[in-house]
Amino acid sequence: MTASVIIPMAPAHVPQISELERATFSAPWDEAAIRAELDNPLSLWLVAANGEDVLGYVGSQTVFEDTDILNVAVKPAARRRGIAETLLRALEQRLILNGAQRITLEVRISNAPALALYEKLGYVRVGLRRSYYEKPREDALILQKRLLCRTSDACPYKTEKERV
Repeated sequence: MTASVIIPMAPAHVPQISELERATFSAPWDEAAIRAELDNPLSLWLVAANGEDVLGYVGSQTVFEDTDILNVAVKPAARRRGIAETLLRALEQRLILNGAQRITLEVRISNAPALALYEKLGYVRVGLRRSYYEKPREDALILQKRLLCRTSDACPYKTEKERV
């Protein structure tokens, strides 16, 4: 992986994240929407940074124990180096500490590299959203992962029964 650190999104990251949104997605979030996530108590956005350079990011929102991944993107020049996987694993660790139990996301049905990564990380297909994406119009697979604590020290709850 490219030398980078995973840190929470800060105001200084927003312009680069917005630029990456425009380069990656056909319906990108604008800078104001991304900046608003900084003040959203439901949001957790992480950045893979190499110095001042944002290599990638993941954005999420959590309500009670359910988290939705909003966007994941890595700069084209930094892809295929494990950055997206590292971001997703770091997000999962932080979510577990915050009591999240499930992550859900949508992914273009044609996005084979993303599907392979999500399946490698233990996400399973739970549904389909017809014509979810535009430019081009395409179905989205709904993927979900149940978060499991690996050590009792990392768990905000004491037993599996408390998760239910």
